[in-house]
Amino acid sequence: MKQVVVLCGFMGCGKTTVGRALSRLTGYAYRDLDEWIEQKAGKTVADMFEQDGEAHFRALEREAVRACAEEPALIAAAGGGALTFGENVQVLRKAGSRIVLLDVPLGEIARRLQGDKTRPLLNRLDKETAMKELYEARLPLYREAADFTVDANRPAEQVAREIAVELGLPLPSSQ
Repeated sequence: MKQVVVLCGFMGCGKTTVGRALSRLTGYAYRDLDEWIEQKAGKTVADMFEQDGEAHFRALEREAVRACAEEPALIAAAGGGALTFGENVQVLRKAGSRIVLLDVPLGEIARRLQGDKTRPLLNRLDKETAMKELYEARLPLYREAADFTVDANRPAEQVAREIAVELGLPLPSSQ
């Protein structure tokens, strides 16, 4: 059975790393939605936020989610905010996509994002406070959107294997 698997979770939770590992494991194509948007717009997410505003970015993000949902078989890493919007979740559900929350504690995320200047919503003097507030606001939305949650505070290959088994994705016979 072919299907679209969308990885969601807070920035720094490992969506890209796990997505690539899951793609290698299953043979499904992989797409990072933020990278897709950057290629389409010809600029980084940070530059879009600064130059065009968040609303413009979110419009491109909705387009990326719709395109992703139309694929026959795909592993997609959603941006940290993509599945906080009900419209995007509905598009994916209607298409039969499976949504997986990569759950990582806030303390680990803070460690992973230390020194990262590419996150426009965290580029503030009170980065820790902003991160905590955003995390606490988004986590319930991720949980609501997700078909299931996986502990992603471990090696990406382990997380990918658990997702593949849980969703019944094809695994090579040698594994």
